[in-house]
Amino acid sequence: MDFEHLPQYELLQHHPISDIRSEGYLLRHKKSGARILLLANDDNNKVFNIAFRTIPKDSTGVAHITEHTVLCGSREFPLKDPFVELVKGSLNTFLNAMTYPDKTMYPVASCNDQDFKNLMHVYLDAVFYPNIYQHEEIFRQEGWHYELESADGELTYNGVVYNEMKGAFSSPEDVLEREIMNSLFPDTIYGVESGGDPVYIPDLTFEAFLDFHRTYYHPSNSYIYLYGNMDMEERLQWLDQHYLSHFDVIPVDSEIALQKPFEQPHRISCTYPVSEEEELQDNTYLTWNAAIGTSLDVELCNAFAILEYALVSAQGAVLKEALLAEHIGKDIMSSYDSGTLQPVFSIIAKNANGEDLDRFLQVIRETLEKTVKEGIDRKALLAGINMMEFRYREADYGSYPKGLIYGIDLFDSWLYDEKRPFDYLEQLDVYKTLREKVETGYYEELIRTWLLDNPHVSVLTAEPDPGKTRREDERLAKLLAEKKAGLTEEEKETLVKNTHALRAYQDTPDSEENLKKLPMLSREDIGKEALPFVNREVTILDTPVLLHDLYTNGIAYLECLFDCTDIPLEKVPYLGVLKAVLGMVDTEQYSYRDLNNEIGGNTGGIVPGLTVFPIVSGPDNMKTCFGIQAKVLYDKLPFAMNMIHEILFCSRIEDDRRLYDILARLQSRLSMQLNASGHSAAAVRSLSYHSPVHAFNDAVSGIRFCRFVEDLTLRFEETKEDLKEELRELASKLFSKERLMLSVTMDGDGFEAQKDCLAGFIRRCPSYLKTLEWEAGTESAADRENDLSDTEAELPFRSLPEGFSEGFTTPGQVQYVARSGNFCREGYSYTGALRILKVIMGYEYLWMNIRVKGGAYGCMSSFGRTGNTYFVSYRDPHLKKTNRIYEGIPEYLEQFTVTDRDMTKYIIGTVSDLDLPLTPQAAGSRSLHAYVSGITDEMVQRERDEILQADQQSIRALAPLVRSVLSQNYLCVVGNEDKIAKEPDMFKTIEKFVV
Repeated sequence: MDFEHLPQYELLQHHPISDIRSEGYLLRHKKSGARILLLANDDNNKVFNIAFRTIPKDSTGVAHITEHTVLCGSREFPLKDPFVELVKGSLNTFLNAMTYPDKTMYPVASCNDQDFKNLMHVYLDAVFYPNIYQHEEIFRQEGWHYELESADGELTYNGVVYNEMKGAFSSPEDVLEREIMNSLFPDTIYGVESGGDPVYIPDLTFEAFLDFHRTYYHPSNSYIYLYGNMDMEERLQWLDQHYLSHFDVIPVDSEIALQKPFEQPHRISCTYPVSEEEELQDNTYLTWNAAIGTSLDVELCNAFAILEYALVSAQGAVLKEALLAEHIGKDIMSSYDSGTLQPVFSIIAKNANGEDLDRFLQVIRETLEKTVKEGIDRKALLAGINMMEFRYREADYGSYPKGLIYGIDLFDSWLYDEKRPFDYLEQLDVYKTLREKVETGYYEELIRTWLLDNPHVSVLTAEPDPGKTRREDERLAKLLAEKKAGLTEEEKETLVKNTHALRAYQDTPDSEENLKKLPMLSREDIGKEALPFVNREVTILDTPVLLHDLYTNGIAYLECLFDCTDIPLEKVPYLGVLKAVLGMVDTEQYSYRDLNNEIGGNTGGIVPGLTVFPIVSGPDNMKTCFGIQAKVLYDKLPFAMNMIHEILFCSRIEDDRRLYDILARLQSRLSMQLNASGHSAAAVRSLSYHSPVHAFNDAVSGIRFCRFVEDLTLRFEETKEDLKEELRELASKLFSKERLMLSVTMDGDGFEAQKDCLAGFIRRCPSYLKTLEWEAGTESAADRENDLSDTEAELPFRSLPEGFSEGFTTPGQVQYVARSGNFCREGYSYTGALRILKVIMGYEYLWMNIRVKGGAYGCMSSFGRTGNTYFVSYRDPHLKKTNRIYEGIPEYLEQFTVTDRDMTKYIIGTVSDLDLPLTPQAAGSRSLHAYVSGITDEMVQRERDEILQADQQSIRALAPLVRSVLSQNYLCVVGNEDKIAKEPDMFKTIEKFVV
């Protein structure tokens, strides 16, 4: 780049970064003091990010509330929610904002040049010139406000961030994470909650909120990042002319202080909410936590990530095994976080007891001392290094642009030393050095220095507190009642007036004039052709192989799929257990510890999984497969196939203790997952009442499965022999050549070179046709042999009657409300307009009524090709009110009226989801799912045409379809026990949610 044409900027560093094939430039804007980092490369998925070092002084959530509010309108774009308008009408590949303990980020990404420029413009205007100074309603809506409908009504709190954090503080793991940070850094910003503690959020005043923005949202405190294939010079000129040149350098006190090291470990205890009926035994968290240097020591941070894996996370890791052997907790977890100035290493025993604490600490110390003396497992270290390096080289972050992840990673050094922005983008030499140090005693010395001799440690115990949520609700109700009792009649009327004024503000539509100020693309900017699938059918030794011929940079993505569609529903949960067991037990040639070290040291991972494919020919048709996935360099594919064979056909399921440990860990992780994703749990459960596909999902990963595993764990001694027999029977019947299909993503030449390797695996697969029968009454082996290729086999399943509903109670403070049904069973067909309806629901009707007005953190919907449909809310303060909002969808659609510009916006936002760039692995997976599900290129092209040609009438025509779904009245709610108890007429059954 020629910076002679950019005198407004000072070039501080030019840094070629071969690891990620980029040219790095560090700049300073002379007039404003803004820090700018450029990563120029050939990636068309361009990324922009502006971040600020934000330093909260308390737990009122001011940083988090500011993040929400600046996106609610600005000087040039005076809409109430330009963020949502952008989502509706942008081809973005990422659009969001994030609050961290010490920084706030506003990243966007797009492959379309004009769209990218539009996104930059709107986001920069939002952070520097937000409408928060003109409209206090924004603060009240997104942060918190008193709500009083009438002078004699109940006074309550509401607000999006307030309800979001009520949900976050209901999760024991979230509570634990916050308390760990607070315990280690009580005198710094890490000792407060940047997201906001619901107890303290109402202490935040409007003026203090504005002061926070005035202080930190200035270019002198900003970090600006541009990544990808773009005209960097043009973007820098525009950035200067439109924004940075309007500011002068000012001093901003945002330095992050180091916590003074402890002289001795601190012991702290806290509680987390559980229901009043919940067992207290085996329900305590014990944690040991240490501050480890600073994130500016890149080698130390990488080394500790490897140590965390080798000591605790890896299968058979010494600390995990030692604690489990002493029956301290049923699940041992660990974490290492270098995303703050002072990284934290934690060891956590879940489902433990308070009286185990001293033994917990003793076992940790004795095990670490023994490890230092005898040496750490070299293979575990090498496996950890290999896995980290593989992920780094692969740079596959799923739906997240890799430029976004690079832009987040670089803050681990740039935020704390503005001269060192590139440290975490150059890792290959670090991995090489760390590999060379495996035999030198380096890692043992790290254990000695940072884990054994380090006094900057906290010991935190989190104990269950029955009824804590109820007491907090009662405390809050009393506080608000006393607040109201102390108000004059005039003050009450003011609150009523403010409540109605906020509602009126929310109900007032943006003017056409203001809407037209928001830049947007046209339909001509949208490609007309749907992305084709990449499937080539090949046969190797009579076994179907699906090749996805794509460039993968030398990495093969392999999936071995065994058809399990014929398994009776009552046996399906055992598939979920089998998935958890395989790869985690000894085999004929390896202990489970050595097996995982071998896999970690030679591949990018080998993981069992379960996949259900909805077949588009009918709402009840499906195919289910037990799969095992591997990603590996081409030359390591023979090794991977040998490992897969070893796992599938040579696993030993005899070790009772190992089997119990796997079940206990599985129960623990399921509970965490379902509690963290209550909306997903509620949606899947609701769909399971009428959908075989989701009945399967619920049985292998949802509420039903969690209860199944809980029962196996509680009754392990009496059920273990039956369990082992079920697992052996499943494995012997499933893993046969006749059930096998391979899916391979790699380039054609690489595939040809590896065909013999795949053939060798197929030859070694046994043929078990003579034992394919299940229990009496199921189809015969001969029938099954003729039926193996039938993708329309139906899972034995009986729908629950329409109107079935369940309430699952939690000690949390929010709800997840799900309604579902199936429109194909009512005679309606899938159309591309339903994809547009999802955007309209998510960013118009549900967004306005459930999030903006209702205060919930989120709302979602889905309309599947086979007719399965759901609506669900996320961290929702309401229950019955939300259900009424769902009931109003058909009437809203009947009256749906928008301008051509708005319709175009919805169409662009819909296509944005269709056209997200795909990694090779994702492209292969998409093609596989389409192939098995019966989705053709012609179908997706027709869907795209229907989207591009849609108009207002296309959306109105969907009203009867949605009415048919809602008329089935399938409802599932996961939420606060008192809220659910107050609405017994809504539910057929009310039960406790997973523990």
